[in-house]
Amino acid sequence: MAAGGGGAAALQAVAWGLLVALVTAQEGILHAVKNDDTQLTRDYCIYYNANWTSLPKSLNNVTYTRLEFLTPRLLCSPTDATREMVTDKAIVVMRGNCTFVEKAAIAQNLGAKMLLIASETGLSIPYGNKTEDITIPVALVRNEDILDLKQTLGKNVNVALYAPPLPDFDYSMVIIFLIAVLCVILGGYWSGMAELEHLKLAPGSRSHESSNNEENVTLTPVTVVLFVVICCVMLVLMYYFYKYLVYVVISIFCLASAVSLYNCLSALVRKIPYGQCRFPCWNKSLEVRLLFLAAFCAALSIVWAVFRNENRWAWVLQDILGIAFCVNFIKTLKMPNFKSCVILLGLLLLYDVFFVFITPFITKSGESIMVEVAAGPFESSEKVGLLSCIFKTM
Repeated sequence: MAAGGGGAAALQAVAWGLLVALVTAQEGILHAVKNDDTQLTRDYCIYYNANWTSLPKSLNNVTYTRLEFLTPRLLCSPTDATREMVTDKAIVVMRGNCTFVEKAAIAQNLGAKMLLIASETGLSIPYGNKTEDITIPVALVRNEDILDLKQTLGKNVNVALYAPPLPDFDYSMVIIFLIAVLCVILGGYWSGMAELEHLKLAPGSRSHESSNNEENVTLTPVTVVLFVVICCVMLVLMYYFYKYLVYVVISIFCLASAVSLYNCLSALVRKIPYGQCRFPCWNKSLEVRLLFLAAFCAALSIVWAVFRNENRWAWVLQDILGIAFCVNFIKTLKMPNFKSCVILLGLLLLYDVFFVFITPFITKSGESIMVEVAAGPFESSEKVGLLSCIFKTM
């Protein structure tokens, strides 16, 4: 893996252009009780759409319903279940092949009181064009939690859904804010120190140093406008071709974040006066430690790509890669004058306002394009990797 600035900066610019908005998670709890032993209970996290139905805020107000395991059925057709199996029960089916709304409509027409959708990839808020009058609770739950429920409590189980009120103080937002501030501080300091070292060079050696080691990208007013246009085009393409382009975005993020992590760590490794063994390669002298560092950064990015939907720990890798990406981007990007800053921030403001607040009046679903891309439209279990995540327990 090379630390070449031109290609890395181009990848980072494309990835950074795919800006998305965070969607407030509507979280709740699935409370399960074994019928013949009410002391044996289990609680599992679920996601639900509060625009479709509301949940009680505590267990004191819930109504328990008998759970019927229909997995691995998908419930994309009324023939996937009979009315005798479903009537007055909470049912759990697998995610996939059709939208959340279609599953909910079939379950409700068959007489179900609750629909749980087991996901093998990850959790997201059930979204879709709700044209049907859906009145039953619809929740997304991890398939591994359903398997754990069946193993620990058996099949003779009553369940209930509730959504305890969120605390007034959300520590995760403080952590995300500190991550953002840390990125700005580190990126700004690194950029300033690099510029200071460049200015200290003798005039004769400055051009040589600039031609060999300069990795900065300067945004002129023209490139700023082009950058925002690319952002708009990519976001619209993501909206219409999400299930294909999401993997392109994930690939770009993996490559750009691996290069960024290498650039960040190599700047620290070069400060260490030990382990500077070199070997010749293509008329160049490469440091062994930097080669191992490149392999480590690539491996970290690959591990995240493979296990990106493992919600319990993959978010740590995603945050590490994201922080490295942001820090290196800030260090690499150069704004030559105040005019470019004003144009960039002004256009990005219009970009956000249009795609968040104006597009709901244009799209058929009534959802903003940015929210659809951020949450993943309909049944897509894949999410773009450009978000900072904090694991929360309820």
